[in-house]
Amino acid sequence: MNLITSYIANFLGRKGSYVLFATIFARIFSFLAAWFALKLIPNKELGVVLFAYNIIIFIVPISGLGLHQSFLRYGALLKSAEEKNSLFLYVLKKGFLVSLLLIVLINISAFFIDFQFQNTKIYLVLLSFIIIPSFLLEIIKAQLRLNHNNKSFAYTEIVQSIFLLISVVVLSYFFAELGYAIALVLAPTLTALLFITKININYRLKDKLQITDFTFWKYGFFASLSNVVTQLLFIIDILLIGYLLVNTEMVTNYRYISLIPFSLLFLPRVFIATDFVAFTEKIYDKKYIEKYIKSYMLLFLIVSFMLVTASYFFGDFVLKLLDENFVKYSQTFFILMVGISGIFIFRGLFGNLLSSIGKAHVNYYIATIALAFNIASNYYLIPIYGIKGAAITSAILMWFTGIVSAICFKLLYNKVLLKTE
Repeated sequence: MNLITSYIANFLGRKGSYVLFATIFARIFSFLAAWFALKLIPNKELGVVLFAYNIIIFIVPISGLGLHQSFLRYGALLKSAEEKNSLFLYVLKKGFLVSLLLIVLINISAFFIDFQFQNTKIYLVLLSFIIIPSFLLEIIKAQLRLNHNNKSFAYTEIVQSIFLLISVVVLSYFFAELGYAIALVLAPTLTALLFITKININYRLKDKLQITDFTFWKYGFFASLSNVVTQLLFIIDILLIGYLLVNTEMVTNYRYISLIPFSLLFLPRVFIATDFVAFTEKIYDKKYIEKYIKSYMLLFLIVSFMLVTASYFFGDFVLKLLDENFVKYSQTFFILMVGISGIFIFRGLFGNLLSSIGKAHVNYYIATIALAFNIASNYYLIPIYGIKGAAITSAILMWFTGIVSAICFKLLYNKVLLKTE
């Protein structure tokens, strides 16, 4: 138990409680913003905006070609504040130009695509401008984390959520769906403009760094692609259920049954977001990393056991709170809870440790293989078992990707250590 108490104490010492609160706060306010939009905007018009927004959401992770990911990892390895300052300016300049080019490409492409919904092109063009403020906000967050200022990092989440809720309510009320689209762009823009003044960057300091080579760009690109493919892993189940079962009711059932298990994934993300810079700074200290791994895994082994046990005994009760009709899918709910334990114990930790040693491309390869397996398995299991088949596939993949990540990290970490000796 000393490992767990020490681990939690270090987490709290790094202001992890602020990150945890901010994450919960942001989720609640995002839900409220979505709820108000639903009440203020007709479903048909809102659906068009959301359709265009979902396209942009897939592109946002590769804004700046993922340079914000490179900045966080490589910045943690730099020793001086001046070097981190110079790296921030490099990433800001290059990432802005790449993001601007990405917006231009989206806008040009939009006019050559015949979308099924009217006005999709207009909203796609408008929402594409989320890319620049989103990228800017990501590197601001990274700078705060590199400065071990997790408290201010948490505040960015809270402030963005407040801006989002206020702008959605006000602009949707006066301008309906157009106002909602503007609000989605406005929230990250205002947050970025507010916090960029708080990161103490010297814009005159532009020392050239040797680390900004092809490897630096490659790392960010693959880290971002990995995020995109991981998003697809969570979405593909719903798409295939709708396609293979031709039953929108089953899509709704799976969406709500998986809501609680997938929502719980914020827990390991909070710990990793708080600790990533800390363990990356000490990534070549084998004893420190081994202790961190043991502490993390022990904590989330206990958390996973409690959640799986609770879902087994109280799953029917939880599903009944959502809708009595969901109770008959309690086995599906339990399977998904078992599945997320694989992410809790393995994937959340070792996926980020792979990124920490500069092997983000390995995460991409693992996620891509999992995506291919997901599609093949669902084509076989969904027609036989329905939504339970989708849950079985997801649960297997959560454990598979986690265990493979752990094995890859162990093998690659030993090689990295040998090179540094």
